[in-house]
Amino acid sequence: MARTLCDQSTAAVLLRVDQYGKGDFKKIQDAIDAVPSNNNRVVFIWVKPGIYKEKIVVPADKPFITISGTLASNTIITWNEGGNILESPTVTVLASDFIARYLTIQNTFGSKDKAVALRVKAERAAFYDCRILSYQDTILDEAGKHYYKNCYIEGATDFICGNAASLFHGCHLHSLSFVGGAITAQKRKSRSEKTGFIFSKCRITGPGNAVLGRPWGPYSRVVFLRTYMSNVVLPRGWDDWEQQNNQRSVYYGEHNCYGPGANRGRRVKWSRDLSSYEARSFVNIALIKGQDWVRASPTKFDESSTLLLANDDGK
Repeated sequence: MARTLCDQSTAAVLLRVDQYGKGDFKKIQDAIDAVPSNNNRVVFIWVKPGIYKEKIVVPADKPFITISGTLASNTIITWNEGGNILESPTVTVLASDFIARYLTIQNTFGSKDKAVALRVKAERAAFYDCRILSYQDTILDEAGKHYYKNCYIEGATDFICGNAASLFHGCHLHSLSFVGGAITAQKRKSRSEKTGFIFSKCRITGPGNAVLGRPWGPYSRVVFLRTYMSNVVLPRGWDDWEQQNNQRSVYYGEHNCYGPGANRGRRVKWSRDLSSYEARSFVNIALIKGQDWVRASPTKFDESSTLLLANDDGK
């Protein structure tokens, strides 16, 4: 069995992906497939600039993978598929201790149906400076503890959805909705579940109007802290998804938000204006125990794909 956390002091295995053949692989999925099952080394997959038309899956038995571009604007993973939220994602992450950096992940299917760009069902995963683009259900943040930092996330309907415990820090949320879309649809199903979406120091923009969230699950939990809200945010702020019982069980909070959409004068009465004391428990990475697993980019590399064969488990 692989260790829960690998030794991050050792050199990472470096794999290069270049669609023009100037790397170890031409496709990102081929690099992922080269990582052995029950991997216990940090594998850094460096993707050279380009448009990669691929549907990518990081399997559950391949932890400790980082996929990194150089700039999100020139390293693009794209697919075009709609319908089932589990089958349509451009990128699916099932492996723990996964990191993505400087990538655009997009589903170009459009507004005709659900079309997931990124599905994350990993125990631990982090995304830095990524652009994640679709229309409906852009991010299926399904399960696990996740960290999104300085990401641009775009969609119209429930475009951040699922039942993970996730912290979004410094992210730009851009709503494409013109008529009452929803930014979040968090799916917490009981009060005992330690899940929810926390947005800290984020920015909300868009051309039309939207609510901050609606409950996919009856105990849906979403909190916005110190976030700029443009007038895309409807004055009522939140929606009960036409079920009044949800008003008694959801946890929807705001604290020290600002901008024309942050005025709480006409907010639904069942949302919360959090005190500094109440907000304190949501403001840092300890909420997702990130201090134990969020890792920096490696600084030492073994530049040979053959090193993957020297797995500690002998596999």
